[in-house]
Amino acid sequence: MLEIQNIKKRFGGLEVLKGVSLQVNKGDVVAILGPSGSGKTTLLRCINFLETADEGTMIFDGETFSLGKMNKKDIARIRKKTAFVFQNYNLFLNKTALQNVTEGLIIARKMPKKEAEAIGKKALDKVGLSDRYDYYPNQLSGGQQQRVAIARALATDPEIIFFDEPTSALDPELIGEVLNVMRQLADEGMTMLVVTHEMSFARNVSSKVIFMENGTVLETAPSKEFFSHPKEERTRAFLRTISAHNA
Repeated sequence: MLEIQNIKKRFGGLEVLKGVSLQVNKGDVVAILGPSGSGKTTLLRCINFLETADEGTMIFDGETFSLGKMNKKDIARIRKKTAFVFQNYNLFLNKTALQNVTEGLIIARKMPKKEAEAIGKKALDKVGLSDRYDYYPNQLSGGQQQRVAIARALATDPEIIFFDEPTSALDPELIGEVLNVMRQLADEGMTMLVVTHEMSFARNVSSKVIFMENGTVLETAPSKEFFSHPKEERTRAFLRTISAHNA
């Protein structure tokens, strides 16, 4: 479904992505792991054109695009088939949960309000917020706000959802409710590319793990293999550090 080849990105003199390649098949849940500063979020933002890559190739739904030379029309076309869930929810504070979910459908996709609201309610029901349609973000917990953000992503009927550290802004007791929604989506076959520090999710829900450091991919493997038999010493050191921290 999605293939990225040799993506590179600089910020001034700092080379953040040094030729990263990855492949996502339909139904895959791919977890991107790595220490802070390894380029994980920049990679995700370049794939969804929130940042402009300096070079690289994207193959999506059988079409090939040069990431350094994208035009607005192609970006809009690709974004119609994808969705992005941010670390910090990115909700409109002056709109209800339902309005946050339907805003893009009504404004960007010119959908009639009634139709958008039906889709929005269905999406909120799916993430367990059927009793929160008319609540504003400041009336919701962090976990509920992130579930509204996931509902907003689902409402666009995407082929793939990109998640950028979806639980990093949450209190520990709220992380589970967001991960449960993501696990449900995985069980239903939703294709997802997830930057995360949640090792239990990567181990038990994702189908493949990509481990990054210093702007490169050090190791890629099916999730069970990655955690049981990591090939690279740096990968093993990372997993030992995470295990010690969790303990």
